[in-house]
Amino acid sequence: MSTFLDRARVTAIAGKGGDGMVAFRREKYVPDGGPAGGDGGRGGDVIFKVDEGLRTLMDFRYNRHFKANNGENGMSKSKYGADAKDLIVKVPPGTIVKEAETGRLIVDLVDHGQEAIVAKGGRGGRGNIKFATHKNPAPSIAENGEPGEELDLQLELKVLADIGLVGYPSVGKSTLLSVISNAEPKIADYQFTTLVPNLGVVHLAPDQEFVVADMPGLIEGASSGIGLGIHFLRHIERTKGLLHIVDMAGVHGREPFEDFISIMNELKVYNEKLLLRPMIVVANKMDIPDAKENLSNFKKQLEQYYQELEMKTPEIYPISAWQHAGVQELMRATYQLLQTADFIPLEEENEHVDYVIEEDDSFEIVAVDEGLWEIRGEKIEKLYAMTNTAHDESLQRFARQMRSMGIDAALREAGAVDGDIVLLSDFQFEFVD
Repeated sequence: MSTFLDRARVTAIAGKGGDGMVAFRREKYVPDGGPAGGDGGRGGDVIFKVDEGLRTLMDFRYNRHFKANNGENGMSKSKYGADAKDLIVKVPPGTIVKEAETGRLIVDLVDHGQEAIVAKGGRGGRGNIKFATHKNPAPSIAENGEPGEELDLQLELKVLADIGLVGYPSVGKSTLLSVISNAEPKIADYQFTTLVPNLGVVHLAPDQEFVVADMPGLIEGASSGIGLGIHFLRHIERTKGLLHIVDMAGVHGREPFEDFISIMNELKVYNEKLLLRPMIVVANKMDIPDAKENLSNFKKQLEQYYQELEMKTPEIYPISAWQHAGVQELMRATYQLLQTADFIPLEEENEHVDYVIEEDDSFEIVAVDEGLWEIRGEKIEKLYAMTNTAHDESLQRFARQMRSMGIDAALREAGAVDGDIVLLSDFQFEFVD
């Protein structure tokens, strides 16, 4: 089984805020001590943090639910509950976090140590010391903690590399990667040997190095789901430049220029801007007979192709990855390309803003049965969840909140009369006109 995973769906559940407390001072020689119920603590956030030691989303294959702790409840003697610790979830660099249901981008995590709150913990409920007024100096009102956010998230990994190796299967991408770096990809004389993207670091000098990624499974039709390419084409998006490897000897009976055109077409179908990325064409397997003659024809066809596109023809570097011939010159040219080329984004880059879930004030009145109604709505359900139903004053405050939202009038307009039963979450009460 492959140990590479670049997509995962998870659920992030932030902690609920701690409940506020109803309490009064009952100390000797302190008459009419007043309210002394403390606030609850804040619930823990779920935070994704980039760890450069991770390369895949394999940790999310079996661990799909991440729940932060709840805040501590408020206590008597005006003691506040402690805030819960945030839950830190480590992800590899290059992880994109989206809301699963809508596809809305939450954050793109790239740099080591970068953090983002993906589910925010609920605030702590207020204790009765916060509700004391001149008119009501000893209130029996306290709030329950606010529920934490709960989100289904879609994670996508796009590997971070400076250079992407593209080309048909068995053209020598894995062999080249093993020669220029310490990577140890699987190498064999059959197609689709490489099933996952492989990364390698090229060291030219102490201050000259770059990361190369081998993109597997690109064949004609990859962008429409044929072969493995549809799964890995997105990893090319972050690369600054491309090395297009061509089997110049035609070992598997394919024509070199046709291979080149097929791959270019797949890149164009996936995203036309990929053709604007700086590219070096690598003519591999030059140690095999017929390669030199094929290279001569290939150069003419390549120049004509780019003339029709009205673009500059890329440099061609003939090499034999197996014999290490021409590899050093290729790597120096690649490093120079990275120093002079500008990164071309495939999409308009938007400045990141903190992800905020806007609270919906709307509600819906549903006639369940004769004399039975149900109230549905994000805000009213949250207000109920934060209501301490053990105290009459808290219930009276909740009734005032419903009235201010217009729920009483909406029930009346829908046809509710005295004695009808109204449902809200797990709460049931009688409508009084």
